Amino acid sequence: MPFGRKPTGDGRVVDFDAIYEHVIKPAVVAAGLEPLRADEEIAGGVIHKAMFERLILCEYAIADLTTANANVFYELGLRHAVRSSATQLIFAEGWGQLPFDVTLLRALPYRLGPDGTPTDVATASAALAGKLRAARQALPDSPVFQMVEGFPDIQRLKTDVFRERVRYAEDMKARLAAARRAGVGAVAAMEADLGDIGHADAAVVIDLFLSYRAVKAWQAMVDLAGRMAPPLAATVMVREQLGLALNRAGRGEEAEAVLLTLIAERGASSETCGILGRVYKDRCETASQRGETSLARGLLEKAIGAYLKGFEADWRDAYPGVNAVTLMELKEPPDPRQGALLPVVIYAVGRRIAAGQPDYWDYASRMELAVLARDQAGAEEALADALAHVREAWEPETTARNLRLILAARTQRGEQTEWIRQIVATLENRAH
Repeated sequence: MPFGRKPTGDGRVVDFDAIYEHVIKPAVVAAGLEPLRADEEIAGGVIHKAMFERLILCEYAIADLTTANANVFYELGLRHAVRSSATQLIFAEGWGQLPFDVTLLRALPYRLGPDGTPTDVATASAALAGKLRAARQALPDSPVFQMVEGFPDIQRLKTDVFRERVRYAEDMKARLAAARRAGVGAVAAMEADLGDIGHADAAVVIDLFLSYRAVKAWQAMVDLAGRMAPPLAATVMVREQLGLALNRAGRGEEAEAVLLTLIAERGASSETCGILGRVYKDRCETASQRGETSLARGLLEKAIGAYLKGFEADWRDAYPGVNAVTLMELKEPPDPRQGALLPVVIYAVGRRIAAGQPDYWDYASRMELAVLARDQAGAEEALADALAHVREAWEPETTARNLRLILAARTQRGEQTEWIRQIVATLENRAH
């Protein structure tokens, strides 16, 4: 773990000394072990030698992943390479997301106050002590020992196996790309070719998962997530996309539960909150269609709140911000926060496009914001750019759906909306 007070990427400061003294050290003692912290040792010689010895020889180790410190990750990699078990990971919940490569690992969250010191230390320390006691069972927690067959007995012959697996993965990805163009039946046939999903190449499984999304096979996505290897199914990306699939399959309450659990464990992110906002938005529309006006109003507020939380988690990701200002248009009268937020979202989209390599969503967002700003010329210009960047049919369909909401609200207010109607029709034609 880092020592002293260290800054996070957003400027906050974490007091790692306080975390050690009030959470980690008491937990180690409660588990019947002896705490040993590197900077408390006084020894001569090369510091790396002592560090390597501790990581290799100590029976138990705790790694604090908060702030994604590069030294900590190097040391964790070394530990995982030589020790199959008894390495416990912890992180401060809500103080930055963990890098993708470790999101599949089970890490114990704890909470920090605004000053960067731990809160509810008794609960956190007790939970960590329980994890350390459970580690006596010596169950593998190193992903290297869990996933690489025959490790650490890696013979030279294994390099040939590795090359074959790489070629296999590349071939499968090419075939999946062709299957997406052919439709859901072809994608399902590709899944059958993979055999046991729990032992298939993770990259290919993820590509298959997203291929089902591309052909709108929502239930197939849900089923596939249930057959994945547990570490892969536990990743943030899989859980987010599972929430999306459950919602599209008409199982909004299950989707909400998956996403709220993910936020509780990993903290808010623009992607997770954006998908949660879509869940509430769909439920709002369903309630409106049923004439349940009060319920629809409450769900609209929840949708706006989720999208706002996502945008505030990462101002660079305009997607949840666009949806927030769009839904604010649907309130009667329109939400007064829209006027203040709209320029911020427009700026965020503009920065993404100016940064280079914009995609469909960047141009679609610019178009939707231009519609909200009543900028017909800007909307039509962005429409042309968006159509040129469509990758999958569901993309323009989703944008058209949002614009229809704006169209309905403004038509009801008696505004001139024919130009918006034409944009929606163009997007719908592109989706079919």
